[in-house]
Amino acid sequence: MFKIIAIILLAISTAGAGYFGWTQKNSSAAVTEQVAELTQKVEESDKKAEATEAELAASKEMLPPLMTKAQELEAVKAAFSSGTILKDLEAAYAKEKKGLSADRQLGLAGLRLLTNGTKDPATVEAFQKALEMTDWKGQQKVICAAQNALAAAGEKVKVMSECAPVVPAGKDDKKEASAGKADAKDAHSKDDKKGDKKGDKKDAHGPADTHVAHWDYEGAMGPENWGKEFPTCGKGKSQAPLNIKGPFEKVRFSIAPDYKQGQLKIVNNGHTIQVNVANGSKIRIDGKPYDLLQFHFHRPSEEHIDGKPSAMVIHLVHKNMEGELAVVAVMLREGNENPVIKTLWTHAPKNAGSEVLPDGVMFNPASLLPKELDFFHYDGSLTTPPCTEKVKFYILKTQVSISKEQISDFPFKMNARPIQPTNGRPIYSN
Repeated sequence: MFKIIAIILLAISTAGAGYFGWTQKNSSAAVTEQVAELTQKVEESDKKAEATEAELAASKEMLPPLMTKAQELEAVKAAFSSGTILKDLEAAYAKEKKGLSADRQLGLAGLRLLTNGTKDPATVEAFQKALEMTDWKGQQKVICAAQNALAAAGEKVKVMSECAPVVPAGKDDKKEASAGKADAKDAHSKDDKKGDKKGDKKDAHGPADTHVAHWDYEGAMGPENWGKEFPTCGKGKSQAPLNIKGPFEKVRFSIAPDYKQGQLKIVNNGHTIQVNVANGSKIRIDGKPYDLLQFHFHRPSEEHIDGKPSAMVIHLVHKNMEGELAVVAVMLREGNENPVIKTLWTHAPKNAGSEVLPDGVMFNPASLLPKELDFFHYDGSLTTPPCTEKVKFYILKTQVSISKEQISDFPFKMNARPIQPTNGRPIYSN
């Protein structure tokens, strides 16, 4: 009996031990897994801590220079707010006993704005007036004075055509002044390589003076001889105009005009009819802005399409902030009367060296453009002496009509430079 009881107890104890061992095994595996997870989390926390410490160290290194700059700015701010700098500068200018230039006016106005703040009406008004003075013409006077002074002193400086010496005007009618009064932007040219010994006019399509021109479209001073006086005209490798023919390289950018309405200023400079436009008209080429300076006409078109010229062409001349020129060409084919050109021809002066500002006539250059602005493009040059290169040309594919009578009314029978060699230059199409 006892033997049986002992066997039963032994069996029970053995089973209990097995069950306990099994549960312990499973519990150990779970604990091991938890330990692994906690270890991973600790490692990740350590890495984050290291990164945070590195950032903190970098910030500590940057802090002293920033504190120094902050102190400097505070010092500058204090100097401005006290008005010391402004008073010193005003006193210095007052001692000169001269009228302030546009640049100085703007500088002082800006300093007053920083010192007094925008709540001072007098300060704001002074700043606005200073801004009104700082247009291109104001800057031009400063630049021209410097260029002419250097040239007079014998320095080798290229004087811009806009800075050519003014020829005294006669007592003409208000609407028609001599070219000496005209501060017109030139057509393609900036200035001649060298001036004529007899004092001939300085620019190609700019305002004409009373002297005889030293280049022309025919005869001894015609295009074939331009290179004698203007070397780039004869030796340049990127000259314009070109014959536009394929194959073409593809471009994906566009041109977007933003022209404004303004008063007409029409000049007969002895080589073409040129219209100078008011400030504000722009065009964006591949997103880059160019200011419209003026537009002028050639008969026949200087550019050819597949070997054929058009009756005439309009060249709209633009310039960007870097001084780069861009010419948009609108081809004119013989057809119906053009009402826009009719307005221009009505007021265009017939005599070389004359300028007309018709009263009450407003004009938007956008009216010259076709609806479609697809174009051919190439890198060229001025098409008039001195034939300066690095001028971008955009020839619109869509042509605009002009009547036979309007072509005949243009005061120049021929003022187009012949086609120039391509010399391997690519021609693009959008």
